[in-house]
Formats: sequence, structure tokens, C-alpha cells
Amino acid sequence: MNHPVDRPLTAIHRILDANLDRAREGLRIVEEWCRFGLNDASLTAECKDLRQHLAQWHTADLRAARDTPGDPGTDLTHTAEMERPSLGALLQANLCRVQEALRVLEEYGKLDRPEMAAACKQLRYRVYALDSQLMGRSHDGRMHKLRRSPLYLVTSPHEHLLPIVEAALQGGLSLVQYRDKTAEDPTRLQLAEKLCHLCRRYDALFLVNDRVDIALAVDADGVHLGQQDIPIALARQILGPSRIIGRSTTNPDEMQRALSEGADYIGVGPVYETPTKAGKAAAGLDYVRYAAAHSPIPWFAIGGIDAENLGDVIAAGATQVAVVRAIMQAQQPTQATQALLTKLGAGA
Repeated sequence: MNHPVDRPLTAIHRILDANLDRAREGLRIVEEWCRFGLNDASLTAECKDLRQHLAQWHTADLRAARDTPGDPGTDLTHTAEMERPSLGALLQANLCRVQEALRVLEEYGKLDRPEMAAACKQLRYRVYALDSQLMGRSHDGRMHKLRRSPLYLVTSPHEHLLPIVEAALQGGLSLVQYRDKTAEDPTRLQLAEKLCHLCRRYDALFLVNDRVDIALAVDADGVHLGQQDIPIALARQILGPSRIIGRSTTNPDEMQRALSEGADYIGVGPVYETPTKAGKAAAGLDYVRYAAAHSPIPWFAIGGIDAENLGDVIAAGATQVAVVRAIMQAQQPTQATQALLTKLGAGA
């Protein structure tokens, strides 16, 4: 085996220099969104720390090996690099860029700088974790979770709200909406913040009913709007492009309006009469069948659904349902959640 000094060190140094640049640039692009788009101090600090760790290895001798005019790669491009279809695609492309660069640094670093190689291996694992956290907070990541959430808990006021929600999360729930029409704003804000932190711990989505301001204040994953709430376009302007916006619908016309306004998902119901929507006539299973045949976006059957009638709702075409009392008033919320998820899984 040849000693490292016998290898073409200039070429190796050029590779290391190029990939250090590539990794640091990609991290900076991600960092800017964490800082200005998400206003997330923790993710911003992680990106900055990763960049600074890489900077210490970007030494003068590596920079001196750079030969930009003689680099045949500067003229190479791909059509996919010319545009980004979404913010999620932009972030994912740059996270992949960082991960690939770190892998190159790890492998080529073994030939000349084993300490740097070992450091880049550990940094790569940190970037994987950053990828998971960040993509979970992007619109694409949130929508992926939404589509994979068969059960949606809409809360109702309860003195044991937090323990009930946590019990449901322990049962496998992955989507929660905080709904309280009567509490004072300070109470709503405090509970929403606690619920948001709780959902983060269990890697579940957290949405706020009606109140775009509270959703923004607690960094919720999105908001659910009723027919009498603000336009979706205005909510999107306030919340930004990365959060989920849902809309309640009770008939095909309201569904079409929600679709034209750009809703990310819709509620379909009330399927059965429910005290949550006192005085509102049930939309019935016919509307569930209509949604199953016509909705191009995720939709949740909602309204009076419980373990007893869930089979009929599934038979009508629902694969995702939202419940209130079936969990909030259950003696054992964890077991109730598991039972509902089992039925939904069997139906799917």
C-alpha cells in the first residue's frame, strides 16, 4: 500500500476544497430558511455550528489547490438545477448536497486527513438529523405526515386536556387540532403552546382551530378554518408557505370553493349529528361517498364518528377520519385511539 505522500495530493486537495465549499454553501442556504422563514433559533444555531465545524478544516493549503479556470465541472449543469418546484424541493436539494459533500470529505479525507474524515462522518449524522427535523417542518414534510395520519383528534374543552391528548399520542395518534370556542385568549395561547410542545415530542402534527394568530404565535403546523373564517389566501399570507391550512365543508359546493382557494385538506361532514356542531344538519354518508369520488386532496370525515359507526364511514369510502368525543370522553384514551386506528387500518 502506497504512503499518502505518494498519491496525487493536489487532486485530493482540490476535491476536499470543492466539497468543503459545497457543504458550507448548502448549509448556509438551509440556515437562511431556518432563521428568516421558520424563526427557529435552535435549527439556525445547529446550521451555524455545522458550518463552523467545517470551516476549521478549510485550511489555506486546500484553498491554494483550487483551480477554478481548469475545472471541467464548472460548465456542467442539469435542468433540475435551473428551477425548484417548491420550498421543500429547494431545502431537500441542498440537504442532499451537504450530505453528499460530507461523504466525499469523509472518504477522500481518509487519504490525507483522517481526523477530518472522522469529524465529517459525525457531521453527516448530524445533517441526517437536521434533514428529518427540517423536512418535517416544511410544507412537503407536513403534508406527507398529514396523508399518513388516518386519525385526527379535534379537542374539546376538558380539565384534563393535556393528559388525554398525551394518552392518545401514546396510542399512535399523529394529528391533533386544538379547538376551544369559549376560553379567554391567554388560556388558549397557553394551552396551544403546551399542546404544540407535546405533539412535537411525539412527532405529531399540531393544528389550531380558527385562530391564525395563535397558530403563528405557538409555531403550530397549521390551522383549520371554518366556512365563516378568513379566506385561505389571507391565512396563507400570514402563516407563510410551509404550514397546513384546512377548511370545513358540508357539501360539494363548499368542497369546490375550498379546492379553488387552495386548501391543503378538507373536513367532510358532519357525517352524523353531533353536539360539537349543534343545530347543523348531518351531511350524511352520501357526502362521504362524494368526497371519496371527487376530492383530489386529503379529506377527513368528521361529525359524530365513533367506534360503533366507523365501519359504515369506512364502507362509504373514508380512509381518514376526525373524532372528538370518541377520544376526549373515552375512559381509556390510549386504548380508544388504538382501537380506532386498528379499524381504520383494517378498512384501508
